[in-house]
Amino acid sequence: KTIVPDTLDEMKLNWKRGIFYKTVISDLSDLRNVYYDVLVFFSPSGIESLLKNFPDFEQNNTRIAVFGNSTIQAATEAGLRIDIKAPTPETPSMTMALQKYITSVNKK
Repeated sequence: KTIVPDTLDEMKLNWKRGIFYKTVISDLSDLRNVYYDVLVFFSPSGIESLLKNFPDFEQNNTRIAVFGNSTIQAATEAGLRIDIKAPTPETPSMTMALQKYITSVNKK
């Protein structure tokens, strides 16, 4: 959004845009033969990292947990099966969503 820059310009202030963080994809190739029960993603860049590091990733029995609408969309577009979603009215945090899922699976 341009609200802050527009306001600074309107006030005729001398300012310069700064970069506070930069998301980068880490090299995870050393984890190629490591398997997890659940992979948890909090942003679309996490999905992007998974696919860049493991282009031949097969989900099989790995559960995918996602937080937020943009992450849900990225996972869906990547063809991943989403097993755990947060936030929801019932599970507003990822911790609660994981706990609910694990509890329901352990009852079977």
